[in-house]
Amino acid sequence: MKILLLGEYSNVHATLAVGLRILGHEVTVVSNGDFWKDYPRDISLARRPGKLGGLLLMAKICSILPKLRGYDVVQLINPMFVELKAERIFSLYNYLRRHNGKIFLGGFGMDWYWVNTCRTQKPLRYSDFNIGNELRTNRDALKEVADWHGTAKERLNKYIAEDCDGIITGLYEYWTCYNIVFPEKTVYIPFPIRLPDKTPAINARKPLNLFIGINKTRSEYKGTDIMLQAAKDITKRYPDMVKLNIAESIPFAQYEKMMNSSDAILDQLYSYTPSMNSLLAMSKGIICIGGGEEENYEIINEKELRPIINVEPTYESVYNELEKLVLHPEHIPELKRQSIEYIKRHHEYVGVARKYEEFYKK
Repeated sequence: MKILLLGEYSNVHATLAVGLRILGHEVTVVSNGDFWKDYPRDISLARRPGKLGGLLLMAKICSILPKLRGYDVVQLINPMFVELKAERIFSLYNYLRRHNGKIFLGGFGMDWYWVNTCRTQKPLRYSDFNIGNELRTNRDALKEVADWHGTAKERLNKYIAEDCDGIITGLYEYWTCYNIVFPEKTVYIPFPIRLPDKTPAINARKPLNLFIGINKTRSEYKGTDIMLQAAKDITKRYPDMVKLNIAESIPFAQYEKMMNSSDAILDQLYSYTPSMNSLLAMSKGIICIGGGEEENYEIINEKELRPIINVEPTYESVYNELEKLVLHPEHIPELKRQSIEYIKRHHEYVGVARKYEEFYKK
């Protein structure tokens, strides 16, 4: 098949493309590299700041339109798959629809169905937008609500979701929100991860190296502020037993280099499921402290492995789990071993690409 992957989120499309190519498909990735993360792509749609940047991006898109036709499959990372106003994306989507075969929408991150379902139906015990029956009112959450509710983004998301041939979600949470509305065409496929060439060491080291990545614009929204404070306090209490490494809004290559020397990563406080960065860390034998609810294991039918240190969305839960890990290093080798095995079973990128292939054909 000839496949176009349009847009990027945390290296999903770049990694998926490699797996699909190994299966014999012709794949083109067109994206902005996910902003400052700068992930690989075949055609770059990175936007410069300001109105001039928007005009230049529109000109670039118009110039490559002939390259965006004739595909068997087009997959959009998000309804906002290019850095233009939603009003301008309608016509681009319609162009893609007219000149290609099947179109699939990715449910991989922020969109109207995620915002609205978490706020109204509340199918999750906690999320980026609710804790139980209470709505989160932090600045970032309110900004996303204003951005997606009653706007052109909402109309665009509904239009594409209703029109496309299938919706592919990458986390249990996103699957839940889309499956409620589109059960007949929504599927969950685990994110693709490329395992290291060599099996990582799984020994317990001293001190315990903790790692946390910070996106300055979304720290409170993702719970990084709470996880960071708990990690700092643990480091302060056990200075000879713990070391904390912080990566703040840096390109992915630099981020990965910093992460490689870690024993555990703190990521996604309000998630049920590990995201791309956590999964990549796990493939390297790094323990994930974050989203690992039972629903995450159920959707992939995992009965044995429990490598993720699941935390409730509170400071106390994060602090307590960190302290257990510091005081009981004998558990570390087994958690590392299970982390690697978990990725091999469920996220190995060629196996994941094959699941995409099957869904495209179906």
